[in-house]
Amino acid sequence: MSRTLYQLDGCPYCEKVADRLDELDVEYETVWVDALHSDRDEVKRVSGQRGVPVLVDEEYGVTMAESDRILEFAERSYA
Repeated sequence: MSRTLYQLDGCPYCEKVADRLDELDVEYETVWVDALHSDRDEVKRVSGQRGVPVLVDEEYGVTMAESDRILEFAERSYA
């Protein structure tokens, strides 16, 4: 899979991104992260920070955080 979305269960920003990717029929793998920031080592490894959501798109060569940025990218790239 060339796209991965790191998200936290119950996170409204993560849900907003996931819902829009689903609406755009974008295939992606979900990695569910721990609620404790200190336990989000994989998110830090891929993005340099521990916040979610984080989208990694290997096809476009991007890794980005913050839901608004991800949604803007999705509209430009997948719509």
